[in-house]
Amino acid sequence: MKILKWLFKRTTIMILLAVVEIVVMFMALNWFGTQTAWVEALLRVLSLVIVLAINKNSRHLSSDMMWIFLIILLPVVGTALYLLLGANLISSRTYRGIVRSTADAKRYYRQDPEVLEEMCAKMPAMSGQFRYISENAGFPFYRNTGFDYYGLGEEGYPAILEALRGAREFIFLEYFIIEEGKMWNGILDILEEKARAGLDVRVIYDDMGSIGTLPYAYARELEKRGIRCLPFNRINPLIGIIMNHRDHRKIMVVDGQVAFSGGINLADEYINEITKYGHWKDNVIRVTGEAVWSYTVMFLTHWNALRPEDADFGVFRRTALPGEADGYVAAYGETPLDLENTAQNIYVNILNQAVRYCYIITPYLIIDTELENALILAAARGVDVRILTPGIPDNKLVWCITRSYYRQLIEGGVRIFEYTPGFVHAKVFVADDRIATVGTVNLDYRSLYLHFENGTCLCDSEKVMDIRRDWEQAAGLSKEITKKDAGYHPLSEFVLSVLRVFAPLM
Repeated sequence: MKILKWLFKRTTIMILLAVVEIVVMFMALNWFGTQTAWVEALLRVLSLVIVLAINKNSRHLSSDMMWIFLIILLPVVGTALYLLLGANLISSRTYRGIVRSTADAKRYYRQDPEVLEEMCAKMPAMSGQFRYISENAGFPFYRNTGFDYYGLGEEGYPAILEALRGAREFIFLEYFIIEEGKMWNGILDILEEKARAGLDVRVIYDDMGSIGTLPYAYARELEKRGIRCLPFNRINPLIGIIMNHRDHRKIMVVDGQVAFSGGINLADEYINEITKYGHWKDNVIRVTGEAVWSYTVMFLTHWNALRPEDADFGVFRRTALPGEADGYVAAYGETPLDLENTAQNIYVNILNQAVRYCYIITPYLIIDTELENALILAAARGVDVRILTPGIPDNKLVWCITRSYYRQLIEGGVRIFEYTPGFVHAKVFVADDRIATVGTVNLDYRSLYLHFENGTCLCDSEKVMDIRRDWEQAAGLSKEITKKDAGYHPLSEFVLSVLRVFAPLM
């Protein structure tokens, strides 16, 4: 009975169908190779052209090394697979919808020039970062904004429930994972109540992220309860690169007046109601005031990419509540469908502009040479660079790759701490008591290059110190990793070097 249940699980069916597709594709390629030699010859020439093109045009060669390695090792198969995935991206309805909606949404992000100039005058050393986020990435800073930082999911959860209970007009949720349990059921009860009262309640969840936690027809179940729902980028058995681009964002907007983000998904381990990998260290950020508008636009951008129905986002914009000014806040998004690596650039800018310290929390540490060099260079300039990673992994293979970066970073002056009580899932940079970013972006290839993500940049606020204190408290429960701890074993180093090539798939 257990075997039948496993065989008919949605995840199992998708994997089996994907394997069948790969086998059929390889059989077809093998047949073409034996029947028509000119096809194989053409693919071999094309493989060389593709490798040269990747090398010339890649902005992050470390992340593209997988394709170069695969095409050189298996020219025919690698080239065909590269072309197949690329063609799928261009033809994808999801891809076209997101590109269209993202371009249309740019008109809603408007920077107040007075605010930007005020920031640059107060913090001239960080003016490059401010102008990058506002002018290049296109996400404005707001002055009439406040925030609260919760260093654990269970500390932020009551604030989430309180805000939802107070909703009067609309509620928007966009999360990577939703799973039935105490946390989600507590939220769902309020959503149903508000939907019955006539509020506009909408939910987006990632279909891949929730594939093992929600039934296939869950969106229809919510719709029957009056909650409008969209599964993002529905999984299908046809292999394509667009399937690799997941919605990893965590956004909650209530009445355009308050927004929540951070690392937590909507499942019980994120508030330590259940234990999977020891104590789960995560975070929640609550934002009020003008910056909530950027979260609203981000949510509506994805909603209208999949279900175009809001001709004017402006009807959801609300006036900031009085007394919200505490520094400056910019909510920003990350998309894999453009050439701007916003999140990584913000991280690198923080490192490059740090003077005294830069403290980091990340569940995964699978980075390219640019970010690795930025960490080491900051330490070489005398900046106290520290990274907090999990002591108990959620994925042992990924954890081994994470630890493979330790030795070189430690030799470069970076200090690394492993959170002894369990798993850390927060994603934080904080530097010099003046600037921080809190969001969904891990230090790995998936978050930096492949997923849709979001973050919140916080500047010149007294509450930036709350983030630093939270980091120090977690570090006090952690073990600092020494060069001896990192070790060196030739065989394992070789295996990990191979695994690093395929890190973008992990």
